Amino acid sequence: MLKMKKACQVPLAEKLFEEYEVRDNHIAANVGVDKIEDVLKHFIAMHDEPLFFILELPTNYNDETVSESGEVEVVEVYHKDVYYIDGCSQKEALSILNRVGELLYNDGLSAFGYGCHNSGDEIMFGEYNILTILSSNINAYSNFFEEHNISKTDSLITAWQTFSAETPGMCGSHSVNGETIYDIPKIFENYGMYFAERREE
Repeated sequence: MLKMKKACQVPLAEKLFEEYEVRDNHIAANVGVDKIEDVLKHFIAMHDEPLFFILELPTNYNDETVSESGEVEVVEVYHKDVYYIDGCSQKEALSILNRVGELLYNDGLSAFGYGCHNSGDEIMFGEYNILTILSSNINAYSNFFEEHNISKTDSLITAWQTFSAETPGMCGSHSVNGETIYDIPKIFENYGMYFAERREE
């Protein structure tokens, strides 16, 4: 069974398993929170090239609802704020996990991961324990998940497919020693983390 993030609740968790599915140029996987650090470290170790760290946070509610003139507006489309740290060495990429890994692994609102400046490969871990790997050479990951005892399937069932009006999922914020995901841009400001863009959800 899939071990969920602390800040995510899935009513039909018994339907979810640690599995992955290959889809054209990417892989989608359910990864337990107890394995995610090893999976990310494995990806980093595979890429001896400059890396970038990416963090996606839900846009602050006030920024979504309050106009520049101070009027409260109805939110029709929600957004996420995207932050990067460019040009990380493998050691620097690992240091990010050492500093805020526990917070990132268990938070239910954010998504994060790493990309490669040269090869273009990316790995992202997001809501409800869904991990995605994108690559122009997806065959390079043919045995990647087996090393973590995560098996291949032809039809991955993610948490999203188990939700209904009667069985909704819930994602919330997680904190560690008083810090939340919204503290991360400040924590890594001196390491070059910068705000890149605001995207629609």
